[in-house]
Order: sequence, then C-alpha cells, then structure tokens
Amino acid sequence: MAQGPGKYDPLATIVREATEARAVILLVIEGSEGSGFTVQQEEGVTLDLPRLLRRVADDIEEDYRREDRPEH
Repeated sequence: MAQGPGKYDPLATIVREATEARAVILLVIEGSEGSGFTVQQEEGVTLDLPRLLRRVADDIEEDYRREDRPEH
C-alpha cells in the first residue's frame, strides 16, 4: 500500500470535511483517474483497516443473500 496522498485524496478530503468524519475510506472503481483508494484519518484515530474491510464485505455479502431470497 502506498503511503502519502493518492490520486483521489483531494476528493476524500472533501467527503471527510463535508461529513465532519474523523476518518474516510474512498474506493473508486474505473473513475476518471482510473481505479484506486485512499484512506484519511485524523491524528489519534486508529483504524484496523483489514478487519473493517472484512466486516464491510461481510455486510455486503449478507445484503446480496437477502436480495436472492424468494418472497414469502
């Protein structure tokens, strides 16, 4: 993983400031500058990024499973 600002870092700053978030993870797929991601966090914020991303992936997978269930 590259250290320092990424190509989408300015956009992540806009999102972080607009939402008053302490941290932002921005994932861009086939955007104007290609695909990439950036992580921003305030000093003192500790992210367990691998665990967080696994949880997000699990939540997305569960949402897909619910959509595939037939209606009763």
